[in-house]
Amino acid sequence: MNHFTLPTRAVRRLAVGSALGLGAATLAAGAASAHVTVTPSTTASGAYSLLTFSNPHGCDGSPTTKVSISIPDGIYAVTPTRHADYTIEKVMEPLADPVDDGHGGEYTERVSEVVYTATTPLPDGYRDAFELQLKLPEGEAGEQLAFPTIQTCETGETAWIDETVEGEPEPDAPAPAFTLTAATDDGHGHDHGSGDESDTAASAADESASGTGAVGWVALALGASGLLLGGAAFARSGSRS
Repeated sequence: MNHFTLPTRAVRRLAVGSALGLGAATLAAGAASAHVTVTPSTTASGAYSLLTFSNPHGCDGSPTTKVSISIPDGIYAVTPTRHADYTIEKVMEPLADPVDDGHGGEYTERVSEVVYTATTPLPDGYRDAFELQLKLPEGEAGEQLAFPTIQTCETGETAWIDETVEGEPEPDAPAPAFTLTAATDDGHGHDHGSGDESDTAASAADESASGTGAVGWVALALGASGLLLGGAAFARSGSRS
């Protein structure tokens, strides 16, 4: 029975290594998700983007009752995604001068804040997400866009409003933010590429599919051979007995 010892130890070492790796990844993910964060579908200047704000916990254990997201200057219209567990309010502010909306009209006011009020408080230890669709401002690549957010709870509140400065330690309550990148050609955050690149990608996909099919046939052949050999061995052992 000694021939089983080495594989068993190897499996145990692999299991321990996987557990340690998973633990480290979980700790890293926990640290990254400790704040209210924003994840944009695109960061291209002037593009339409879907921003997802994540609220991962309450205020020192107290359930969340309201989340107020401030909208930075240069953004005029905001379309929130409906949320069954919250009422949503768009707070408007007048503009000193009208702004062309790019569709033959003009903005005379802008959305300065979007307020989510929970119909039932969100317990600590549960997360929620809020989506806002908007057009990013025509900023320069490298410019930081921050959305100061106030999280109100049954007891107390957390003001996620601190500025994150590159090269300095992260503040205790940083405002959700991301960095703008260069504008794309189509203005929607997509780069369709040239026809040649598309053809190359399609060709690569066909080659990949063909390779996968070949590997599959080889695997089936080897599996069938293994079954035949195993059956023959079983038959020989039966004849000896």
